Amino acid sequence: LFCCTSSSFYLINDIIDVEADRNHPVKCKRPIASGLVKVPTAIVMAVILLGTALIVGWLRSPGLGATLLAYVFLQIAYNLQLKRRVIVDVSAIAMGFILRACGGAAATGIVLSSWFLLCTAMLALFLGIEKRKAELRLSQVKGHKPRAVLRRYSLPLLTRMETVATNSTIITYALWSSGPVVNGASTSWMMLTLPFVLYGVFRYQYLSDPEEIARRWTDADTGGGTERPEEILLSDRPLLITVLGWVVTTFGILLVKRYGLIH
Repeated sequence: LFCCTSSSFYLINDIIDVEADRNHPVKCKRPIASGLVKVPTAIVMAVILLGTALIVGWLRSPGLGATLLAYVFLQIAYNLQLKRRVIVDVSAIAMGFILRACGGAAATGIVLSSWFLLCTAMLALFLGIEKRKAELRLSQVKGHKPRAVLRRYSLPLLTRMETVATNSTIITYALWSSGPVVNGASTSWMMLTLPFVLYGVFRYQYLSDPEEIARRWTDADTGGGTERPEEILLSDRPLLITVLGWVVTTFGILLVKRYGLIH
């Protein structure tokens, strides 16, 4: 449901920014900006996706429906104003991921710990900062004029913000993985996954380093490194192995715990 809601606002965002996207080295290839999908068609698709998500969400659970509605209001505010405000833009992205987590909890009845929510927010903040860092560096490498909000950032500022977000992500994850004693994960054995998180965060930082972007990601088809996190996750083998290692380790811990071999 959140995928449907997000997709509808991606369409809305691309409709609003269609002219700016046509002048962007990467975004000009998006369906709406390139003319592959016409604006009226995109509007109809957005309405269908958003309407379906809200109706199904309310039918599934009032709590889920309310969370989806809050997410909709956040996305409207983001697309109309927040994305143009320095620092507020990445904070709004982090809030969106908190609402996603709350929506999942409302749909399944799972009670989320405060550390999990904080870790989710900090990780989203980290990825948002890295994305802007990569986008700013890519515009410098290619000689393109960055969008308005990016011109209010600088690489030194983003690096300092990155440091805070990195530390916060690792600390909150470590506290969550410590287990029930700190209102965290269901077992403290989850701390075995911490090395994967550490390496994953550091690897992602390496890929978003300005010099690394200039050296390896100057071709527009690559998306400019961490400007497009989903492509990095699927194309960078060390990062992909790290994610798979985390998934396998987490599954193993939960499976062993289920059979009562650990607590």
